[in-house]
Amino acid sequence: MDQGRSQDQATFLLRDSRRERRVDRVVAARPSPPMTLPVLWHFTFSHFNEKVRWALDFKGIPHVRRALYPGLHIPRLTWMTGQAKAPVLVLGGKAIADSTRIIAALERHRPDPSLYPSEASARQRSLLLEDFVDEDLGDHLRAYVFYHLLRHADYANTLITRGFGAPGRLIHRLFFPVFRLAYRIRFEINADRADLGRAKILAALDRIEAELQPSGYLVGEGFTVADLSAAALLSPFVLPPELPYAWPGRLPGAAGAFCESLAARPALQWVAEMYRRHRPRSAEVAA
Repeated sequence: MDQGRSQDQATFLLRDSRRERRVDRVVAARPSPPMTLPVLWHFTFSHFNEKVRWALDFKGIPHVRRALYPGLHIPRLTWMTGQAKAPVLVLGGKAIADSTRIIAALERHRPDPSLYPSEASARQRSLLLEDFVDEDLGDHLRAYVFYHLLRHADYANTLITRGFGAPGRLIHRLFFPVFRLAYRIRFEINADRADLGRAKILAALDRIEAELQPSGYLVGEGFTVADLSAAALLSPFVLPPELPYAWPGRLPGAAGAFCESLAARPALQWVAEMYRRHRPRSAEVAA
């Protein structure tokens, strides 16, 4: 009687073990629940947006990118953040505007590799240089470039509609005079701003060349947010091959001639070197 009970127990345990293995196989075959990835709302052609793309890629953070259609971006971003400027990053369910604030959030989200030096004074200097290029270079370079670029409709349309489908490109081309006027009003693009932009670009190149350390970086011995910001915001004057969204070619007209006249400047050669050393492949994930 005890022997029969033992055999029944052994049979039950064997069946139970097989059942568990089948359940394990089914569970293993099920896809993991999808992670909520950061979503970057951006303009493909913008140097401020390139600053954030570079930070995401440098940190190896998988993310989704949503290219914005100029003009139509205003209600969307205003609804998301209360303002209409790109880039905007949705991280952990929170929409964050402003490239500096986005990078600060990414540093908290994924501290390694860090863009902020660990030593306090070096970190402060990096942030001050980031602020300098944002305020004294970024907007002024955009005003200068777009003042000249908007005079060349084919180039401007190709650049601005990069990544859009045929209908979007066609609409932008047909209504380009309206878009051009909107750009000029929105960003205060005019001859005076272009002249000021040209002077600010030259002053920024002087400052960057003065700040460069023997290490080849702006702060200390390694790559920081200061280097990333300066190189990203100067990228339209260099158009390094590592840019994730290629421009149609050298800038047209007077802007292109100005770029060529600056090509030998150490600051622009440094930009190309920063891209070669530190601009990794995209961490974008297909939506």
